[in-house]
Amino acid sequence: MSWSHVIETHDLLDTPTADGASVAEYLRRHGAADGEVAVETVAGEGGSTDFVRVTIPGTDGASSGGSAPTLGILGRLGGLGARPEQIGFVSDGDGALTAVAAAAKLLDMRRRGDTLPGDVVVATHIDPDAPTQPHDPVPFMGSVVDQDVSNRHEVLPAMDAILSVDTTKGNRVCNHHGIAITPAVVDGWIVRVPETLLDIVSRTTGRAPVVMPLTMQDITPYGNGVYHVNSILQPATATAAPVVGVAIVTETAVAGSATGATDLRSVETAVRFAVETAKDYGRGIAHFVDAEEVRRLQDLYGSMSHLRGAGAPAGS
Repeated sequence: MSWSHVIETHDLLDTPTADGASVAEYLRRHGAADGEVAVETVAGEGGSTDFVRVTIPGTDGASSGGSAPTLGILGRLGGLGARPEQIGFVSDGDGALTAVAAAAKLLDMRRRGDTLPGDVVVATHIDPDAPTQPHDPVPFMGSVVDQDVSNRHEVLPAMDAILSVDTTKGNRVCNHHGIAITPAVVDGWIVRVPETLLDIVSRTTGRAPVVMPLTMQDITPYGNGVYHVNSILQPATATAAPVVGVAIVTETAVAGSATGATDLRSVETAVRFAVETAKDYGRGIAHFVDAEEVRRLQDLYGSMSHLRGAGAPAGS
């Protein structure tokens, strides 16, 4: 179980003074070496944010010359808080909360002797006073940096597959309380939902898995003027590696800027799902895509990688 990590992390992040340094120190207390944790402050319009990344090497991971694949776990969000407009931790912060708690759990597992075969790289950003922005049906949290900046700091070439964890409550298309996963997205293609990840959802929730629907526009970059359900699949615009979204969802539409909306049971489930995926992916049990099927689609219908770009100018 990951309850202690979730509670500790929530207490760490639920403050106007939350920053990358305090998160890095928290991860070091759970066993991260200095060289395994990186913090970088990046300025944007209206402020700055701290990007935090921690690498947990595996027994047969790429960082030591091994062959086990590397999993990326990304906590996506605009901000932990919307101060001074709102007081306290906002719903949008659940992605960072999940990522940091999962990293702490994986570090504790390693410290106690349960080291995974593959490397795991966890990344997110820490901003306690991000802006808000209009969105239908409920307001979104904004960010002081653009999505492409977040991708440059969080999406690494070393990641063979990525779980992108994001609060996904501001919609009416996934009316479920808990977590849902998306189909896999690989180089512009939305492909089938991975059966092995559905297995992990079932065992970590004890319920039938729920799938978050995606549209083509959801996997295109922000800023192109079309509707996106949220930023959960924005990492897929920065890599050809497969990305699966882990959506923390609710039965009603809840604004990302809402306080008092974080359900720690849902977050703890997302943490366990991420940890169990890391275990199975590094051992070759879990697969994000069928590589042969993806090649077949590309042979039949061509590349869809152009969907990862900004698109053609209007009128061209």
